[in-house]
Amino acid sequence: MSILIDQKTKVIVQGISGREGEFHTRQMLEYGTKIVGGTRPGRGGEKMQFQISRNGSAETILVPIFDTMAEAVAATNANASVIYVPGRGAADAILEAADAGIELIVCISENIPVLDMIRVTRKIAENGTKLIGPNCPGLIAPGKSKVGIIPGTICIPGPVGLVSRSGTLTYEVIHALTEKKIGQSTCVGIGGDPVHGLGFIECLEMFEKDSETRAVVLIGEIGGTDEEKAADYIKNKITKPVVAFVAGQTAPPGKRMGHAGAIIEGGTGTAEEKIRAFENAHVQVARHPTEAAELIARKLNARTTTR
Repeated sequence: MSILIDQKTKVIVQGISGREGEFHTRQMLEYGTKIVGGTRPGRGGEKMQFQISRNGSAETILVPIFDTMAEAVAATNANASVIYVPGRGAADAILEAADAGIELIVCISENIPVLDMIRVTRKIAENGTKLIGPNCPGLIAPGKSKVGIIPGTICIPGPVGLVSRSGTLTYEVIHALTEKKIGQSTCVGIGGDPVHGLGFIECLEMFEKDSETRAVVLIGEIGGTDEEKAADYIKNKITKPVVAFVAGQTAPPGKRMGHAGAIIEGGTGTAEEKIRAFENAHVQVARHPTEAAELIARKLNARTTTR
């Protein structure tokens, strides 16, 4: 199993004809993601041709384009979408996908105004749509499907779930796990914006229920209180081993480090507070990203030994 996506997930690419949309559609197709269509107003009825290399052979895939998400879903029965629309139009793209009945929306777009995201999260909460992002790398279920921009070449299937606020650190930890021949069940980059969709707790809950996932890596960063809330949830609800890493441990107060949500204000949101919260929840905290893989290896070995 995996969480959120698998080989049966049918994906629409919103903004498929843009530079980023076209490039990453090709990458997703090569990985095996079931891309069933794309949207670009004014180009409905056309098809985009993708020359890909998969399983050692060249293929040509034609992806139909639709003017609207409603048309795309009606024609393809898609249940997921990934958004590469520029920030100024991304909020409306999320709402259009939700209104069309899409169950999972992955928004890669960055620079979406906070007020727009407040409007979006209120709306999608009404119909139960799951949103990952914005300003995120998306997610991957190794060997099954990827929706977003996480490099498939660094992933292998296995028992470790990963949830992260940081895109770059997601890749680094995945690579470290793979180097140790520790595969991943699902890797989810939730994004670092202050207003976003699914968070740590929702992903932890899904990993806890997933029979394939035996341990979890959580990558947090300074700013906000999401990590502290996650630590409390782990302490009370999670039975599987969890290892954490908190980025920004040397960040000075008042400085934003990378993400819009990664800012320490008023003495809250510091790395020290987050690390303390995890330690109080009996979660080991790695000193650097690659150590997270080492700690997970020990957790997995300990569980195997005690069986």
